[in-house]
Parts: sequence; C-alpha cells; structure tokens
Amino acid sequence: MREGIISTAYIVMIITAVSIGTLARILTIKQDFRQYPSYPNGYMIHMVTGFVASALGAVAIPALMTKNFVAVTFLTLAIQQFRDIRKSERESLKDLENTEYAYRGDAYIDGIAKTFESRSYFSLIVAFVTALTMQLVDSDTIWINILPGVAVGLIVLYILKRFSKGKAIGDIAQVKEGKIEVKESELFVDGIYVSNLLGSENASKMFQNEGLAVVINPNEEHFRIALDNYGQRQAALFEATRAIGVKRYHFTRKEYEKGRVVITLVPIIKDIDKLIEAVKKTPLLESTKKSHAVMDTNLVGRE
Repeated sequence: MREGIISTAYIVMIITAVSIGTLARILTIKQDFRQYPSYPNGYMIHMVTGFVASALGAVAIPALMTKNFVAVTFLTLAIQQFRDIRKSERESLKDLENTEYAYRGDAYIDGIAKTFESRSYFSLIVAFVTALTMQLVDSDTIWINILPGVAVGLIVLYILKRFSKGKAIGDIAQVKEGKIEVKESELFVDGIYVSNLLGSENASKMFQNEGLAVVINPNEEHFRIALDNYGQRQAALFEATRAIGVKRYHFTRKEYEKGRVVITLVPIIKDIDKLIEAVKKTPLLESTKKSHAVMDTNLVGRE
C-alpha cells in the first residue's frame, strides 16, 4: 500500500462496518419513536448520528493498523459529542413539556436522554467489532472477510439490546380496569379517593359517562418503591394520555395501604385496552430502580 493511500481491503472494511453500525441504530429507532415528538425528523437525526458513530468505530482498526494513532483520539471527541446529544435531547423534551397533555417529568426525560446517548454507543461498538472481526479473519477473498464481520456485528447488537433492555410496569405489577365512582364533587376509583375537583355537575357527568381508569397493583411489596415514586407515576400518566388523548381532566393517585396506583382521565379515544397496554409498557425509570437484595445488607459488624 502506497503511503497516504488506503488499501481496497480497508475501504471494504470501513464500508461494511459503517453499514452494520448504521443498521444497528436503525433497528433501535423503533424503541425511541414512542417517546419522540416527530417521526420523520426524529428518524433523520438518529440515522445521521448512528452513521457518524459507526464511522468513528469503523476507522479505529484501520487507523491502528496503519499506526495513525492521532485518528484514534477522535474517539474521545465522539464521547463528548454523544454527551452533547443527551444534553440537547433533554433540553428539547423539557421545552415541549407545556405542549403535552401531561408532563413527562424530569425523571422520564432524563431516562429518554440517556437512551438516546446509549444508542450512539451501540453503533460505535457494533462497527468497531465488525471491523475488528474482518481484520482478524484477514482473508484474500473479500466475502470471507465480510460475512463473519457482519455475523459478529449482529450478534454483538443482539447482546447489547438484551443487556440494555429495561423492565416495564407490566413486569412488576398487574394493571386492571378500575371502577369510577363520583360522590358529589369527589372522584373515587375502586374505592380509592382520587380528587375533589369535580365541582360542577357537568364534570361529574363527564367522568361517569366517558371516564376511564386503571389500577396498578404491585406484584410484591418491594415493587412499591418504584411505583410510589412520583416520577414513575408521572411517566405512566404521560404514556396514558399520549395513547388515548385527553378530552378533560387527568389524575394519578397512590393508595398508601396496599400500594395501589390509580390513573384516570376523560380520554378522546375511549379504549380501555389501549390505556391498559400503554400503562403496562411504560418503562421503569432508572432513577426509581432499587435492588431488593441490597436492602438485606448485613449490619452486624457495625458499631
């Protein structure tokens, strides 16, 4: 290879790694669109970001093999750029808070922003591993290099997705339809007091005739730690309102004795199945997760 001119083998390696890395980002976009305000622009932003991340991962191996160590230092700049993406996503979603049916809440926004940042690392790692595999195979036949590289890249993507996959409310609790009752100006769901803001007769009739409610019952006592968290309940309310809309009123309330959580609203689309599904699929926020095993810490040795 002449100095300053990249070889055909490295060109093939970079193109393959970038393609698989970008594909990794495309395959994970579907996990983000539910939380993102606009499909076309959201897709474009994440596809371009995935392409840039995968390009950085793909060129690392050729840079090392050609002893161009300065090029590898761009990986540190990439990490800073990904952090800036998280910051910009957080600011963007906060700016949209006042335009939504219900607030996402700071905890949910922080989780979404971290997810956007981590997906960029997916592309970088997958592209890097693809390029590394092709370099290790190092066959004179191009296809013998490409096929193992693609296979290993996709396997790594699968592992990363499984590793990063979080739980949802439906994994730790039962979500069932609740019975709405209005007593004078007070609203109850399955006997749980929710609000006394239904002061007018019109509001009471609207809730009785059109209102929907679900009750979240934790499967185990320690799951209440997550479900009782205000940020988690706000996230569930947000997903509920995004799924079926809000015509008027929306409330969330927790019951202290058994740890049940109520979500109720007057929706635009009266579909209890969609409401239940939206609440079930609301992700558990990282800021609310607690390990039950950690609470069993042995304190016998403490003075």
